[in-house]
Amino acid sequence: MTYRPAESIFGPPWPARVPAMLYVLLALGVVAFVVTGEAAPSNTWLYIYVVEQDVHRVVGMRTLAAVVCLSALATVVRSGMRGVRVRPDGVEYRDVLTLGLPRVRRFRWAQIDCVVLDQPNTIALDLWDGSRAFLPRVGDRAGLALVLETVATARAIPVRGGRGIDELPESGEIYDDE
Repeated sequence: MTYRPAESIFGPPWPARVPAMLYVLLALGVVAFVVTGEAAPSNTWLYIYVVEQDVHRVVGMRTLAAVVCLSALATVVRSGMRGVRVRPDGVEYRDVLTLGLPRVRRFRWAQIDCVVLDQPNTIALDLWDGSRAFLPRVGDRAGLALVLETVATARAIPVRGGRGIDELPESGEIYDDE
């Protein structure tokens, strides 16, 4: 019988989401600029720039506004996909590497030799092959540490630097492995 925790999701910290939110504000500014330019009187510089000079551009102002909005939406979705998921069968983390390439790593509970919580800003997992995997920063580090420590204690995985769990999970949360 082993402990299988309920799935928990820990998203990225808010400072990691700020660039995406600024990009959304920029996209909304571009849309407002185009809409205002199209609604402006025909003798203003804004109307002339947005509507009349649009025929000489490679990409029109409406197309530019649509592309910037879709790009901003994709950036917000991508920034929200970062984080750590604690699943019944293991730990999964998602991060974004350079040039926006995603990285997903999954570790089963049997692969984890030790949960390292004694570092001030990061949480690490010592793996069975002698390597160490650092989990990405999350918004609720204390909550993630508590969940990992609870699972590790219930599954007899050593924990370094934890707060110490006084009681094990409820007996209704322990299931037979299949």
